[in-house]
Amino acid sequence: MINILFFAQTRELIGLERLELEPNFHTAEEIRQHLAEKGNKWALALEAGRLLVAINQTISPLSAEVKDNDEVAFFPPVTGG
Repeated sequence: MINILFFAQTRELIGLERLELEPNFHTAEEIRQHLAEKGNKWALALEAGRLLVAINQTISPLSAEVKDNDEVAFFPPVTGG
Protein backbone atom coordinates (compact mmCIF):
# COMPACT_ATOMS: atom_id res chain seq x y z
CA MET A 1 0.00 0.00 0.00
CA ILE A 2 1.00 3.61 -0.55
CA ASN A 3 0.16 5.85 2.39
CA ILE A 4 -1.15 9.24 1.28
CA LEU A 5 -1.13 12.18 3.71
CA PHE A 6 -2.72 15.61 3.28
CA PHE A 7 -1.65 18.75 5.14
CA ALA A 8 -2.83 22.32 5.71
CA GLN A 9 -5.35 23.71 3.20
CA THR A 10 -5.16 20.52 1.13
CA ARG A 11 -6.42 18.54 4.13
CA GLU A 12 -9.11 21.12 4.90
CA LEU A 13 -10.48 21.09 1.35
CA ILE A 14 -10.54 17.30 1.04
CA GLY A 15 -11.69 16.65 4.59
CA LEU A 16 -9.27 13.75 5.07
CA GLU A 17 -5.97 13.46 6.87
CA ARG A 18 -4.83 10.27 5.15
CA LEU A 19 -5.77 7.38 2.91
CA GLU A 20 -4.16 4.28 1.46
CA LEU A 21 -3.91 3.31 -2.19
CA GLU A 22 -2.86 0.11 -3.87
CA PRO A 23 0.66 0.43 -5.31
CA ASN A 24 -0.64 0.78 -8.89
CA PHE A 25 1.04 4.14 -9.52
CA HIS A 26 4.53 4.92 -10.79
CA THR A 27 4.83 8.59 -9.80
CA ALA A 28 3.41 11.08 -7.34
CA GLU A 29 1.88 12.88 -10.34
CA GLU A 30 -0.10 9.78 -11.27
CA ILE A 31 -1.48 9.70 -7.73
CA ARG A 32 -2.31 13.42 -7.87
CA GLN A 33 -4.14 13.01 -11.18
CA HIS A 34 -6.05 9.95 -9.94
CA LEU A 35 -7.24 11.72 -6.81
CA ALA A 36 -8.03 15.00 -8.61
CA GLU A 37 -10.41 13.06 -10.87
CA LYS A 38 -12.61 12.29 -7.83
CA GLY A 39 -14.40 15.61 -8.20
CA ASN A 40 -14.59 19.28 -7.33
CA LYS A 41 -13.01 19.48 -3.88
CA TRP A 42 -10.34 16.96 -4.84
CA ALA A 43 -9.51 18.80 -8.07
CA LEU A 44 -9.29 22.12 -6.22
CA ALA A 45 -7.14 20.74 -3.40
CA LEU A 46 -4.81 18.87 -5.77
CA GLU A 47 -4.57 21.46 -8.55
CA ALA A 48 -1.45 21.02 -10.69
CA GLY A 49 1.18 23.69 -10.19
CA ARG A 50 -0.13 24.69 -6.75
CA LEU A 51 1.00 21.73 -4.73
CA LEU A 52 4.14 20.32 -3.15
CA VAL A 53 4.83 16.67 -2.49
CA ALA A 54 7.10 14.84 -0.08
CA ILE A 55 7.92 11.19 -0.52
CA ASN A 56 9.07 9.48 2.66
CA GLN A 57 9.45 12.93 4.25
CA THR A 58 11.70 14.29 1.48
CA ILE A 59 10.38 17.09 -0.73
CA SER A 60 10.33 15.67 -4.24
CA PRO A 61 9.15 16.60 -7.72
CA LEU A 62 5.74 15.27 -8.72
CA SER A 63 7.57 13.20 -11.33
CA ALA A 64 9.36 11.25 -8.56
CA GLU A 65 8.86 7.50 -8.49
CA VAL A 66 6.68 5.92 -5.80
CA LYS A 67 6.59 2.32 -4.70
CA ASP A 68 4.85 0.01 -2.27
CA ASN A 69 5.10 1.14 1.38
CA ASP A 70 6.01 4.73 0.47
CA GLU A 71 4.48 7.68 2.29
CA VAL A 72 3.36 10.43 -0.09
CA ALA A 73 2.37 13.76 1.45
CA PHE A 74 0.59 16.53 -0.47
CA PHE A 75 0.57 20.10 0.84
CA PRO A 76 0.36 23.67 -0.44
CA PRO A 77 3.46 25.87 -0.67
CA VAL A 78 4.03 27.69 2.61
CA THR A 79 5.03 31.32 2.87
CA GLY A 80 6.10 33.22 5.90
CA GLY A 81 6.85 36.71 6.95
